[in-house]
Amino acid sequence: MSPEDAPAPRSLAEALRGRDDASLAALLRHRPDLITPVPTDLTQLATRAGTRASVVRALERLDRFALQTAEALAVAGDPASYDELLGLMAGDKPDRAVVEALPGAVAALREQALVWGADDRLRLVRTARELLAPSPQHPSPTGLGPSVREATAGMSPGRIQEIVAAAGLPSTHDSVSAVAALSSLFSDRRRMKALLAKAPADSLDVLDRLVWGPPYGQVTADPAPRLRWLLDRALLLPTSPGTVVLPREVALHLREGRAHRAVEPVPPAVEPAVVHRPQVVDATAAGQAYTALTTVEELLKDWDEGGPAVLRAGGLSVRDLKRTAVALDVPEPVAAFWVELAYAAGLIASDGEADERYAATPEYDEWRERPAAERWARLARVWLSATRTAGVVGGRDLKDRALSALGPGLDRSAAPEVRRRVLTLLARLPEGGAPDAETVLARLRWERPLRTQGVSQPAQGQPHPSRGEDGDLRSRLARWTLSEAELLGVTGRGALSAHGRALLGADAEPEAGAGGTAVGSAAARNPTTALFDKAVASATDAEAAAADAARLLAPLLPEPLDHVLLQADLTAVAPGPLHRPLADTLGVLADVESKGGATVYRFTPASVRRALDSGQTASDLHAFLTAHSRTPVPQPLAYLIDDVARRHGHLRVGAASAYVRCDDDALLNEILADKRAAALRLRRLAPTVIAAQADPATLLEGLRAMGYAPAAESAEGDVVITRALAHRTPPRTAPVPVPDGPPVPDATLLAAAIRAIRAGDLASTAPRKAPDAAPLAPGELPRTGPAETLATMQAAVLTGDALWIGYVNAEGAASQRVIAPVRVEGGFVTAYDHTADEVRTYPLHRITGVAELADD
Repeated sequence: MSPEDAPAPRSLAEALRGRDDASLAALLRHRPDLITPVPTDLTQLATRAGTRASVVRALERLDRFALQTAEALAVAGDPASYDELLGLMAGDKPDRAVVEALPGAVAALREQALVWGADDRLRLVRTARELLAPSPQHPSPTGLGPSVREATAGMSPGRIQEIVAAAGLPSTHDSVSAVAALSSLFSDRRRMKALLAKAPADSLDVLDRLVWGPPYGQVTADPAPRLRWLLDRALLLPTSPGTVVLPREVALHLREGRAHRAVEPVPPAVEPAVVHRPQVVDATAAGQAYTALTTVEELLKDWDEGGPAVLRAGGLSVRDLKRTAVALDVPEPVAAFWVELAYAAGLIASDGEADERYAATPEYDEWRERPAAERWARLARVWLSATRTAGVVGGRDLKDRALSALGPGLDRSAAPEVRRRVLTLLARLPEGGAPDAETVLARLRWERPLRTQGVSQPAQGQPHPSRGEDGDLRSRLARWTLSEAELLGVTGRGALSAHGRALLGADAEPEAGAGGTAVGSAAARNPTTALFDKAVASATDAEAAAADAARLLAPLLPEPLDHVLLQADLTAVAPGPLHRPLADTLGVLADVESKGGATVYRFTPASVRRALDSGQTASDLHAFLTAHSRTPVPQPLAYLIDDVARRHGHLRVGAASAYVRCDDDALLNEILADKRAAALRLRRLAPTVIAAQADPATLLEGLRAMGYAPAAESAEGDVVITRALAHRTPPRTAPVPVPDGPPVPDATLLAAAIRAIRAGDLASTAPRKAPDAAPLAPGELPRTGPAETLATMQAAVLTGDALWIGYVNAEGAASQRVIAPVRVEGGFVTAYDHTADEVRTYPLHRITGVAELADD
């Protein structure tokens, strides 16, 4: 029997049964929740596809035109023909764009099992109809009210006859025919036009106010004449005391057959607001990428010896975030972004100590040693897939608790998809094209209108959106994406850079068709659907894309320098980035005074003493500066180093509580006579030793504040070399993104799932020979005695016939299977199991019964 001659499906399960494997795979890719876990057969798959949670999730992933098509089907007849649907979408004067796009929308709804049936009998799944159809509690998005049949349900037959008579129709013998006559009147364009031609102008004004919704209105016990005229002719029907409704048929006549005021078959175009030269975009983005790296390094360097404390509820305090923002010289929201990005990349974490603090992880040390382009690609790839969203920091959750940086409650599962989609839209523009942000937001609202309206629910284990967030979370995520991409150097001057385009991988390829709006398949109609088909790229693909991005970025980044320019005012200018050993040593010997294209370092007595404390000698410092300066070492700097070195360590401070030791007793007399030393409570023990009632650290700081250069002394009398010890956390795992629902299955899982569903369906629907006993109820297992079961099995081994059996496993789970017995011995049957598509062995005592399959 050809597909054209096949009978029309009577249920969604039968419609799914008629699909091929490719169509089922497309359904399961669009709706991965349907195979979590894998259904036993197609009937269970259809049942699961009609559950409220699954239908809501599927509706949320429709674009605006597909959703409008579903809304039109919800107010159409059940079933509806394609021509009826086209009339509701295009009206009396069809728009060519609507006519061309509607087949693709219907195909998308069919593909996702929201609509089933042939074009002459289109059926919206019951749950979707309940969600989208109008009711007094939930008005339809179309603005249409109930039909005449629905509005008159529950009315007394006498009241219905009164309404029919008032409308000028002949009375009938029953309410059903009376309602049918009234519906026929309102659906007849010629008769309705003649009826409304007699209406008073103020009555037509009432209809104009209700026609596009909401269709409900209030009336008094004694309605005004303009309302009475409408009520007498059933153009307004009472639904409850004091409430009337405009019947759907009347509204459709006034709308010229259209279910929606504005139909949007074509997505809004994203056009470039300005076009820059691609070289300018790439250079700007590369400069910002380098700034991003230095910002993250500065943040981690600031937290190198132990960062801010962890709040009891987790996260950074507001005060610590402000301090971080000041240290990075950026606004607080931007500081929150950098902190969250470093955390998502696994570069910082809590140390887990009793006095818990944030610190760099061992991964940070490995990250620092990589080339600059690879370090940037790591950050960009993490940003693209992270669900933690810095933009919500500072908001409040449903319990009115503040959302803090690095704290809980920042995951927004839609963030990776929105980021990738925004960058993909930028990639569709000409190279160097920077769009107007509002056009990007308009496109996103068209692609996911239900989620834009804030109807989506958080994924399991994910917090609700914070209080104060508007329903349009996707638009907020898109705005944050545009600003964060600029901060990170993915875009430059608002346009996607070449390395940003490479970071997207396959998503950056041009769309098929003009403007990406070609009809025919769901993927061609809606780029978001194609993106959803692919879901998140595999780790291998993402790494390959990041490697390509790093390769393109590397030539644009400045080469590290091995020299500085020393100046007579005790400063050194680094005209570009420095090699890491040079930058680390110079960071100890001098203080950073200013940053920018060139970094200015200033030498001070304190910075030189810091270098000497780290174990350097004056000769080491002179040699270092001579080797790395393109200018001669200025005399003031050489004098500064020699002067500090001459005084460094002349005084020795050790632990008694603390003591000061010096071979120059005159210097000790000078210290004792200094009034600034009173707080240290010094006392002379010997000509060369002074004791203090303070700890060594306090004594060291006090003497240095008085202008001396003491050195710490060990218990053995040696100078203690003080180097800053980097505080690291134990090995930590970066936070895992919170998925937006079940993961999209790969090809292997899809093939296995479809094979299992097909096999289970074969077992549940295989025709069986009529048993002698009473027929089995649907889903009931066959029941036969042990002797009959054994005899039937042995006969099937000889004939090679397939059998239908009921089987209970060791856990007590019952199932139906179709098997072809191969051998029966020792209380076991070895058979080819069509359900599992493999040879298995079953204990005979676990088989509840057996039945032969019908010959056909």
